[in-house]
Amino acid sequence: MEREREWDAAVREPLASAGNTPALVLVEGAAGTGKSRFVDWLLAQSKLGRAPRLTVTFTSSGAFVAQEPTRPAGAASAVKEAGPTCRPGGPQTGGPVPPRAARLEAASLAELAASPGTGAPVVLVAEDMHRANEQDARALRSVLAHPPAGLLAVLTYRPEELAHPGLVLGARVGYPAGLTIIRLRLGPLSEPEVRRMAVDALGEDLCSRQFITRLHERSGGIAQVVADLAAELRTARSLAGGTAKPVGRGRLTARDADEAAVPVRLTELVLGRMAALDEEPQRVAKAAAVLDGAATEKELTFVAALPEGNGRTALTATLSGAVLHEFALGQYGFCVPAGAAAVHQLIPGPVRREMHERAAEALVARRPVPWALVARQHFASGRIAAWLGSVEKAAHEAIEAGNHQLAISLLEDTLARPVVQGSDRARLALMLARSASHGPRSDRTVEVLEHLVDDPALPAAARGEIRLGLGLVLLQCDQDGQSGDGRAELVKVVEELSCSPALAARAMSALALPYWPRGSLADSLAWLARAEATVAESGDAVAEAAVAANRAAALLSVGDPDGWRHLEQLPRDNDDLRILRHSARGLANAASAATWLGEYPRAHDLLASALKLAARNGQRCGPQATRGTSLLLNMMTGHWAGLPDRARTLLAEADEMPYPAGDARLVLGLLALARGEWCQAGSWLSGAGVLEDDGPVPRVVAAAGGRIRLALARQDLADAAREAAEGWARLRAKAVWVWAAELAPWAVEAIARAGQLDTAREMVDEFAAGIKSRQAPAAAAALTSCRAVLAEADGERRTAVEHFRHARTRYQALPRPYEAALAAEAVGRCTLGDSTDTAAGISELTTAADELYAIGATWDVARVRAELRSHPSARRRPPGRPSYGDRLSPREQETAELAGAGMSNREIASALHLSPRTVEQHVARAIKKLGVASRHALGSMARNGEQGS
Repeated sequence: MEREREWDAAVREPLASAGNTPALVLVEGAAGTGKSRFVDWLLAQSKLGRAPRLTVTFTSSGAFVAQEPTRPAGAASAVKEAGPTCRPGGPQTGGPVPPRAARLEAASLAELAASPGTGAPVVLVAEDMHRANEQDARALRSVLAHPPAGLLAVLTYRPEELAHPGLVLGARVGYPAGLTIIRLRLGPLSEPEVRRMAVDALGEDLCSRQFITRLHERSGGIAQVVADLAAELRTARSLAGGTAKPVGRGRLTARDADEAAVPVRLTELVLGRMAALDEEPQRVAKAAAVLDGAATEKELTFVAALPEGNGRTALTATLSGAVLHEFALGQYGFCVPAGAAAVHQLIPGPVRREMHERAAEALVARRPVPWALVARQHFASGRIAAWLGSVEKAAHEAIEAGNHQLAISLLEDTLARPVVQGSDRARLALMLARSASHGPRSDRTVEVLEHLVDDPALPAAARGEIRLGLGLVLLQCDQDGQSGDGRAELVKVVEELSCSPALAARAMSALALPYWPRGSLADSLAWLARAEATVAESGDAVAEAAVAANRAAALLSVGDPDGWRHLEQLPRDNDDLRILRHSARGLANAASAATWLGEYPRAHDLLASALKLAARNGQRCGPQATRGTSLLLNMMTGHWAGLPDRARTLLAEADEMPYPAGDARLVLGLLALARGEWCQAGSWLSGAGVLEDDGPVPRVVAAAGGRIRLALARQDLADAAREAAEGWARLRAKAVWVWAAELAPWAVEAIARAGQLDTAREMVDEFAAGIKSRQAPAAAAALTSCRAVLAEADGERRTAVEHFRHARTRYQALPRPYEAALAAEAVGRCTLGDSTDTAAGISELTTAADELYAIGATWDVARVRAELRSHPSARRRPPGRPSYGDRLSPREQETAELAGAGMSNREIASALHLSPRTVEQHVARAIKKLGVASRHALGSMARNGEQGS
């Protein structure tokens, strides 16, 4: 779609301006960039769809011509044919001529172009002009030098393969002044465009961000190569018995993109061009394949082992032959990096190893030295000691720069090879363990670390520190029980590292974080006390910073006001980057805690401080780690514009950042619920990271609150009560009641509506006792809502109104605009139910509807408006049924929006207090009035006001 918008802007307006004057569209692009797709798009335009058309496709075996419709009897043919022009037994006029080999005739071609007959333009398409012979090119030059009115000529070609560079038709054409000429250059796809292609071919669940980035790099952004690589990966996965896995597990990685087989089309294109070169240019091309990236003339010449003068001549030949490409001034390589692999396979083993040795030498001469690239060259040449040294240097540089992701990738690849043993293995393993706790994790990181902790050859101290890294990584994997495994590993660390108090204290302080379901609040506080005592004995400043960061986050998580004092004491100006990194992590964790507490202004400031400090000390993963908190903060404070797109973007990186990806699922689920997208809401709120027993408790109970509300909306009281009981049990086991803010009001309502009023009262009392003396504004507002729900269930509507008004005030102060609007709705509902002040009740409902509309809560708006319509005094129109003509009535519009969101007729009927039959009629009328093909297209049309006049 993005490409078509670009084409529309570049071509449609100039062609429209040309009117009936002749026009020429030159479409240039490398192989596979979509030239044929552009032609199909252009010919599908309504004005051109009825025009007579001649299509010429040049191939290595000649020109193939198709004419549509066939020429009238007696009319000149544009081609010199050898045989009948129609299928045997087929009609002689009115249909397309099947493509067949032919020679263009300039005079007849001009005659065809000059007599379209219908007054519409006549279209001439010549594809792959770089393969046209001189005779055919001359015929086209003749026509374009004197084009008739109404002619639209479209010529496609690969500029790198033109016989005479820059001359599409093989020689200069005397284009007349009246000819409109449009040149369209088709370049590579952007990374988002590659992602769309990959997701369409492979499915969103398989496409990690790293995979997409590497696929974009390896394909050079060439559309055909992207499609072919995706097909190779799909086939390989099918043959390997690949099965669907949860999002974030078993996804395609950068390694998969690198190891995908070179597509046949690309192989034949590159090797076919290689075969046309002499020996020395071929050696330069092979040198480029060995270097596998942009390289200078000097580097290519050195790796190819050619004299300097010969190297320049050979390089020029590879460029002329379109084998290599100039990326930037003095930088050369394969336009499609995947093509390098096809050439690399041609190099005999001994020669290849020698070339890799020279490549390593050439790369070491660069400044700064790209040690990761040097390491790859050393390994390919078989120099193991040099390879390990280069890996270590590259990892050290990456860690110092805060690029833990690069360090982790390098060390994972290295440690996965059996050749790495002894002290080298222990040293690199420790580097991986230390980096893994700071950078984005992957399934492979876990696998490598798990293998290392079971290695009996490693020293005990090294194994203990590696286990610490494994435990910290697993703790952030809130799916499939891995956070529980992480806690178990950290407990082992405490035992194994009793002789290393600094590391043991780090493990203890991680165990003190109360987010995880295993262990009560008392257990977390006990671990915190042990960590503080142990680190005091160590005298290690870095360990003290790690424990201090976790102490502040742990206390804030449970609403302990003392946590703010400890947070202020975190070092934010220190010469030791390791200390600053712990402080940045502490600030990020505190921002998350503040978000769940309802301290939204503080959470916003903490996020900014965490990002600023992370940037100062070079932590590249700092912004990534805070994105989930940012999504939650925006959702809670009512900043919903663009939020679903941001959440889906974060989900695309679920393999690297599983913890914030869970936050994204929660946000998507709750937004979908408010918008009436109930099927999507149920899926998001029951997926990975929001449902597992080992997920972080605040998120899991918040998702339970969403599922309760969904069940209540569907009138499934049994399911709502079950979800409420399970969510409450999680909170009771953890005893951190400040996290009940997102669950309690809905849980109390579900239990009360299920007829268990005594149990509901006990829940409210337990909640109140749990947050006493805690600093948790969101929980305090939720408790007020719970008391209002109880009063309404008891039939005490005036008391309920007072509580709901108090809750609304508290939610507005936070601010929580969505919850404040729901409280206004409850005030209006209870006021009207009490029949004490109908005007006030209607006013409250009207205010609620307006506020919900402003935030984008489609379902809630429809529900409140239905409630308003159910009260006669709320109707301001005169008696009688109004006539809306071709426009949607208010009820039809509400029904259309909910149907377009995916709700069934029965669900809409329940939400709007209508009968399913009435809903069915409203949907049918909306489809007819809006002129859409299905109910799924109704939502956006109705929301955008695209109604019949």
